[in-house]
This record gives sequence, C-alpha cells and structure tokens, in this order.
Amino acid sequence: MIDSHAHLNDERFEGIHAQVIQRAKEAGVEVIINVGYDLPSSQKAIELAASYPGLYATVGFHPHSAKLFNEAGYDELITLAQQPKVVAIGEIGLDYYYDNSPREQQKYAFRRQMALAKELDLPVVIHSRDATKDTIDIIKEFPDVRCLLHCYSGSLETAREYLAMGHYISIAGPVTFKNASRLQEVAKNIPLDRLLIETDCPYLAPVPMRGKQNEPAYVKYVAEKLAELQHVSFEELVKQTMENTIKFFALEQ
Repeated sequence: MIDSHAHLNDERFEGIHAQVIQRAKEAGVEVIINVGYDLPSSQKAIELAASYPGLYATVGFHPHSAKLFNEAGYDELITLAQQPKVVAIGEIGLDYYYDNSPREQQKYAFRRQMALAKELDLPVVIHSRDATKDTIDIIKEFPDVRCLLHCYSGSLETAREYLAMGHYISIAGPVTFKNASRLQEVAKNIPLDRLLIETDCPYLAPVPMRGKQNEPAYVKYVAEKLAELQHVSFEELVKQTMENTIKFFALEQ
C-alpha cells in the first residue's frame, strides 16, 4: 500500500518516527508521501525523506499558512522544491471554512504555487474546503498541472468535474465513519484508475481506530472500506491505488 498523504512532520510524531514507520511496514505500507504545509514542515518532510527509504516529500504553503507567503518564502520554496525526493507542490489550495488567512491572500498563494508547479513540472496536492468554485476556477487557469484533490469531502458532481479535467481524488479515514453516506456515495463512483488512498495523519483516524492518533499503518482500513464500496477485492484496490499513486507522483519504481 501507499499512504498518499501523511504528516509525519507534525510535532506529534517527534521522537517516534522509526516506530511509526516500522508499524506501517508491518501493515504493508511500502511508501509514504509526507506532505508539507509551510516552510518548516516542508523542510522537515525533506529531512525525513532523506532518512528513511520509502518516504517522499511535498513542499508548499497550506491555505492556513498563506498569510505567511511572501517573496522571500517563495524563493525558499523554489529551493526546497528542487531537493531530492520532493515529488509535488502541496498541500496548497483554499480554505474558506476556517479563513485562517485572508481569502485574497489564499488565492494569491495558490496561483503562485500552481505556476511554480507548472514551471518545475511537478503535480500539486490540493486542499479545498468550502471554496469549490474558486478552487475549480484557479485549477482551470493551469490546465497543464496535474492535481490531486486530497481528503476529498465534496459532492459527487464536483468530483466528476475534477475527474473530467483529468485530475485525481484521494479518500481518507472519514469514508469509514457511520455518518459518511454522502462521501461513501462519492467514493463508490470514482473510477478506480483515478483513486488514491491516504490517512492525513495524525488527523482523521479511520474506524476502528477513530479517536486515536492516526498513522500510516491505518491506511489499510481506508483501503478495506473502499474495496467494499467499489465491489473489488482488497488486493485489486491496493494494486490499482498503488499504480495510480506511482503514476501521479512519478515515483521511482
């Protein structure tokens, strides 16, 4: 399996990286994409990728951190994005639910990072919450940039719009929740060749680990639920999502 979106760079994993990665391996997780959300976390993701086989890094300013995005930060991001084992720009995007950064600044940071991804020929990992129209409009400005809508929580109609543009959808732990009928309906209708799985750890631990600190080993519970919803075997679900993740991030094989 591949956990396509983890935050082992989060302080909650400090001092226990080796144990968490070992548990992931024992659970069958061969690759972890460790996702940055500001400059320090992006640097940490790069350091972890250099320290552990099977770990890769992404770098970027999350919409919550967009208020920190400036020219000096952009220049540093360019340097980070060209480091070994960096496979994407992200997570970037828009979050109008929390509005931790002004919306105009979020859109500015999003566009600049999309342009950087195009320049460096890297894919992007997108966070979008309560900002569907603006997210789609900005993505459409960059038709050559391949996008992954991470921890998808939107409608089936919106998912189909992203898919029609050639992009990918990643599903996380909430698909296992009892009250997740809307997300489950979306998940069962995503073409298997466009589907990725993730934990978004340390957040959103899936059932039966809900309430605990999430970690990459738990991505198997997401895979099990998606196999059930897609009416395929667990093995087929895992094989196809691994192939999709390798293709999307252009991982070394």
